[in-house]
Amino acid sequence: MSVGFRTGYVTSPAPLYYERFTPVADGERPVMVLVHGGCLSGACYLGTPDGRPGWAHDFAGQGYDVVVPDWPGIGRSGSVCEHALSGDLVCAALGALLEQVGRPVVLLVHSMAGPFGFRLVETHGNLIEALVAVAPGPPGNIQPEPVVVAETDSEIELAVPPARRRFPKTGSYIATEQFVQEKLIGRESTRFPRHAVDVFRAGLLPLPAPLLLQRQNLRGGQLRVERADNFAGLPILIVTGSADLEHPRDEDGATAEWLAGLGADVEYRFLADAGITGNGHMLMLEDNGREIALSIAGWLEMTAIPVPIGRR
Repeated sequence: MSVGFRTGYVTSPAPLYYERFTPVADGERPVMVLVHGGCLSGACYLGTPDGRPGWAHDFAGQGYDVVVPDWPGIGRSGSVCEHALSGDLVCAALGALLEQVGRPVVLLVHSMAGPFGFRLVETHGNLIEALVAVAPGPPGNIQPEPVVVAETDSEIELAVPPARRRFPKTGSYIATEQFVQEKLIGRESTRFPRHAVDVFRAGLLPLPAPLLLQRQNLRGGQLRVERADNFAGLPILIVTGSADLEHPRDEDGATAEWLAGLGADVEYRFLADAGITGNGHMLMLEDNGREIALSIAGWLEMTAIPVPIGRR
């Protein structure tokens, strides 16, 4: 399928760069907005470390108009003053992007962007036809606060199961080799193209400390959902790999139960239940990433797309 390409910016409330892939035969399907996780940029959806086309191309090939942003303060969106950078600001800029798109969207979020997706349903639910959450971080509503093991003026050490990790309190966090291997790739992952780890590592970006510490729910700072109205009847798919160290079945299952408690129509796909084993955290980059994308597209076709626009 022939696909057009263009770039764009949201300028307020914070600069946000995005790329858009539009099938020439664009129809009535919602736009797909693919939001990256921490230490990454939208590039994680464009291609894999070993040179295969990424999810943006997979979904565009299924006829979706695909929008891929970088968070404010990340990648080509440019820098944001540290004192102003927060998950709230990221969500406000993503909300402005949804308004600029001007059509109903399927919002896909990964990892640290999970709470961003939940907040956007709360604030922009009239523009979201379905939510796909890939190994999502939990919202502050259900995420426990971490134990502070040690703290100085510049660093803080947190007990973040299954490990202890030391983070900067200002500036940015640079992914350590342990973080790359255990958190992002997953030591038990058999699906990641390990011959291309150097390429993957080279593409990682500094993660601003305010966003990182908010993700850890330090002192209760994680984003919370206060109003559940827009979750009623919303199709939501959660997808988790069996070798994702920090997303065991029960953890993402608890997020699914919380969403169902808000009235959402939730399906939780722990991939091992379908006989798909060995997937870690970076599902979009693994050797069966295209198959996972096509299964998400199949869920949308069967579950979300037939829902009349404006049902809420």
